[in-house]
Amino acid sequence: MGWVGTAGTFHPAVRIPTMSRASILIVEDEYLVAADLEASLEELGYSCAGIAPDLETALALAASKPDLALVDIHLRDGQTGPLIAERLAQDHGVAVLFVTANPRMALDANPPGVIGVLNKPCHEDVVAAAVAYALQAKDGAPLLSPPSGLKLMQGA
Repeated sequence: MGWVGTAGTFHPAVRIPTMSRASILIVEDEYLVAADLEASLEELGYSCAGIAPDLETALALAASKPDLALVDIHLRDGQTGPLIAERLAQDHGVAVLFVTANPRMALDANPPGVIGVLNKPCHEDVVAAAVAYALQAKDGAPLLSPPSGLKLMQGA
């Protein structure tokens, strides 16, 4: 099994059935991490709306109306992850999960519209379960407790 948030080879996790081919935007400035995450998500049956290393690119890619964004805190243009998350959620209706090595910063920022935080590096099975949970939350489906490794934001 592979890990998200570390450079290296991905070995896809067990495929999780999806109701439809959800589109996921990856906001990450470390190319190998982003590419590994993209490959893993596509293996699970999701569509990648693109990889954004900064605020400008993330907002441009939001025009494609992704269902979910996986957002790091520290990006090429600084600590813009919380602002990106807020803009994606409020201006574009995109559900957001932070995937970051700085989970405390995400929890402290607590921008509206963010469902939760994954601490990287995280195992791809954790990412898969968190993505499925976030998509169910966005669709208003009844939710059980969050998957292991996903810290919910206040109000989520």
